[in-house]
This record gives sequence, structure tokens and C-alpha cells, in this order.
Amino acid sequence: MPIDVLLKKALSGVVQAGSLVVITSSGKRLVFGDGSGQRVVLRFVDRRAQIAFLLDPELYFGELFVDRRLVVEEGTIFDALNIILREARNAKPSALVRFVDRLRLAKSRLQQRNDAFLSRKNVAHHYDIDERLYALFLDRDWQYSCAYFTNANVTLEEAQIAKKRHIATKLVITPEQRILDVGCGWGGLAFYLVETAGAGHVTGVSLSEKQVELARRRAADRRLSDRVSFQLQDYREVHGTFDRIVSVGMFEHVGTGSYDAFFRACRDRLTEGGVMLLHTIGNMGAPSYTNPWILKYIFPGGHIPSLSEILPSIERAGLVVTDVEVLRLHYASTLREWRRRFLENWDEAAALYDERFCRMWEYYLSMAETAFLWENIAVFQIQLARHQSPVPLTRDYLSKGEAFLEKAEAKTTPSSAKILT
Repeated sequence: MPIDVLLKKALSGVVQAGSLVVITSSGKRLVFGDGSGQRVVLRFVDRRAQIAFLLDPELYFGELFVDRRLVVEEGTIFDALNIILREARNAKPSALVRFVDRLRLAKSRLQQRNDAFLSRKNVAHHYDIDERLYALFLDRDWQYSCAYFTNANVTLEEAQIAKKRHIATKLVITPEQRILDVGCGWGGLAFYLVETAGAGHVTGVSLSEKQVELARRRAADRRLSDRVSFQLQDYREVHGTFDRIVSVGMFEHVGTGSYDAFFRACRDRLTEGGVMLLHTIGNMGAPSYTNPWILKYIFPGGHIPSLSEILPSIERAGLVVTDVEVLRLHYASTLREWRRRFLENWDEAAALYDERFCRMWEYYLSMAETAFLWENIAVFQIQLARHQSPVPLTRDYLSKGEAFLEKAEAKTTPSSAKILT
């Protein structure tokens, strides 16, 4: 069967709405959808590119776009992914797709054990690149995790402050408490917890050398080095106990084979009356595998967990779940703003790296945004404790606590927004 016929059959079973035109390597125009919305035109440059796409679109769609063997002639790669992922929700997967999915899930379960050496290597792949790249699209405080959009009109900066406020309130912080920040990034949350929420001391740990270096510089600039410290350290190597533990955007790198070790370590580090807040990207469906393109090029060793994968390890560690919140679509809004800013600063990013790198990051940000829109991917905030009592019994403490912190931010936000470059 000619590959043009195979391509038409494959995409006809997926795209029912929208306007997608595909120009095959032989020059034939294939039209999919009902003609509504933004028209997207894709063109395959060579026959092998078309075959690769048919064999494994999850992996090769991104590779072919980055290598310019699949060219977007009208619209953007975001527009193309938006149509395909939106329509794929209701499409019946082929026997080949189901077979590949089963293989990938089995392989994922075998590979999801990130020891300390592999964890450090995987983190360096993504986070120890030129830090000026992140300055091109993140907010002023360099929050590289899902923001919290309290309404549709807030800016990214406001939404990221709201995220820190929301997390700090769930931690139920009181003065002089010691906090452990697992996967501290560039230090923004740690600064908020001492400057605004009144924590006594925050210890941040990360496996990224560049993040720790910049976080220390930022602490010195704020004159907070006596209240905030940052260590290049694996969570398994931390000693001592803490009144509060927070982990934002790090759990996705732990690996399912290490979930028991992670939560046991957290329980061992948490005081009897302690509280922990875990903020992680999560799969709202059954356990699945990581997108192979993302795994290969962006987040090696990464995994988006389902609650059914997380909760058994929490139970085995002897921790108590005191609250679970699912932040739906907030990350799609965050990524939309990151993508907009990245595209606006394309030339600066290309000067740091090259055009191919920019296409890779455009695909990454576009695919992530559309996944949060259409693939039941969200953010889980799981509040934990060693016992039931440390957390208020009703959830009205959240609105009261956030209102209090919002007033306190008026005194600290200018400092918190400052960044060294």
C-alpha cells in the first residue's frame, strides 16, 4: 500500500474537526477535518520522514520538525499539535499504536529507578544549561513550575506569586520553623517562605550545580544567607529533621522505582508535628509512560505519575494524606505564557545556542501546553503529615492565610522579584 494512502488512512481516523492539510513527500495534498478554525499545513520533505512518522509519530513528529524534515508551511507547530492531540482524545487507536503503547509502558516500568548518580546526570541534562535561556521566558523570580491563575486577567508574575502564596499557606508555617525545600530550583520559593511567610530557616537541595550557584548568589544579594542555605545534594543524603518539607516540580524526576525511598526519606526528615506539601505534574488517568520524544531530548528519566502510583508509597512510608488538590489547566496557561515569551526572544535564544535548539524548545513548550489542554495531565498538590492533627480541620484556613500573605507581600515582593543574571 503506498505510503500516501497509509498516511491518509492514519490521520483520517484521528482528525475529524479543524483544518489540517498535509503535503506528502510526493507532492500530494491530503485534507483532514471539517475546515473549521486555524488552517495548518504540514509538508514532508522526504519519503523516509513520512515513513518514520507513520511508524512512531510520538517520537518522530518532534524529531522531524526539529530537523526540518517536516515543515509547518501555515500556522505553527503548536497549531498542528493542538489539532492532533485534541482530536486524538476521541480516536480509536490502531492495533500498531496499542502494541507500541504496551511495549513502552512495560519498558518504562523496568527503567524507572533513578539512583543518585543517574538522577544527577538527568538533572544536569536539562537544568545545567546556559541559565540565560531561562531568563528569556520565565517570570522575574525564575519559577520553573506551574503557576496558579486565580483569574484569567493576572500576569505570569502575579500567578507565580499566587502559587508561592498557595503553597506557603498549605504548609501552615509559624515563626522559627525549619523548612526543607527538595528540588529548590533557583531559590524563589525559599526566599518567599522566609521573607513573606516568616519561616525561621529554609534549606534548599538540588542536583543542579547551576541552580545552586545562582540561588546562593541571590541569597547573598538579599542578605538572607543566614536564613536560607542551598546544597548540591540528593534527597537521600539529607540529614536532620525539619518542621516542614516542600517539593515543587521535582517528583517527576524521582522515578517510580524510587517512590518508596523518597517518601521514607521525607518521613524520616519530618518532625512529629510536621507538614509536607508535594507539588507535582500528575496523570489523571491510569499509569502510563513518558512521551518518548520528551524522554529522549528534554527530561531523561522523567515520569508523570498517577495518584495510584503515588499513594501506595505514601502509605508504606507511614505518612498521612491530609489534603489533595488537582490544579487543572493552570499549567496550560503557564506554558502558553512561557511559549509566547520564548518565541518573542527567539533571536536571543538562537544566539545562545542555534536555530535547531530553538525549534526543539518550541516543540517542547508547544507539546507540553497541548498535553495539559487535551491529555488529562494536571498538577497534584498533596499535603502530608506524620499524624492527622498538624493541619486545620476545615479548608477555610486557606483563604484566610492567603489573604494574610498577600498583605505581607506588599513589603517583600520588590525584593523577591529581583534576580541576578
